[in-house]
Amino acid sequence: MTATTSGPAPALDPVRKLILQRRIRLVVAVTITYNVIEAVIALTAGTVASSAALIGFGLDSIVEVLSAAAIAWQFAAPDPEKREKVALRVVAYSFFGLAAYVIVDSCLSLFGLREAEHSPVGIALAAVSLAVMPVLSWFERRTGRELGSASAVADSKQTLICSYLSAALLAGLLLNSFLGWAWADSIAALVIAGFAIREGAEAWKGDACAVPIIALTGERTADTGACC
Repeated sequence: MTATTSGPAPALDPVRKLILQRRIRLVVAVTITYNVIEAVIALTAGTVASSAALIGFGLDSIVEVLSAAAIAWQFAAPDPEKREKVALRVVAYSFFGLAAYVIVDSCLSLFGLREAEHSPVGIALAAVSLAVMPVLSWFERRTGRELGSASAVADSKQTLICSYLSAALLAGLLLNSFLGWAWADSIAALVIAGFAIREGAEAWKGDACAVPIIALTGERTADTGACC
């Protein structure tokens, strides 16, 4: 890949900027609505099936709502850039909170204190989320990159992690149902937790960088040096 020079991105046309900001508000509204529904279904099904994995998935949906709400709050302002730092902090905290819960829940499962139970509703929910979340993440990430919003890109990564958790939940429930491997989703979840910690750290650094969008999208080249 050819290295690119760092520097300020060209200014957006005001009309185009307003369009992109409306797109961010739209995708955030859809994300919040979907995750509220997802959380209710997952927590209810998890309680009925005594499934720690499903309950954890429902709690992750609540974390995703918190992150998306921070972006909605940011872009509700006439000048969203002024709220970028606070929004980034909220996104970072949501990453760390998600990672902490996943680590604790995974360890409890690995030590035999909890395990994923068979749940047809949980399997269907995980499959739907696996189809929906990557699309929402891609749309928000693409719009955020064009707009130059580090917080929107960070939130899109939070949504992407939700899709990874959907895959882990689906794999765990299926393996547990057909092979009795209750530990499978715990191993996958620990990998996801490590990814969440890394992305949370990137979001935390983003608000202090001169070019946070580059740092958060992972497009920095070796010759750009430190971001701050």
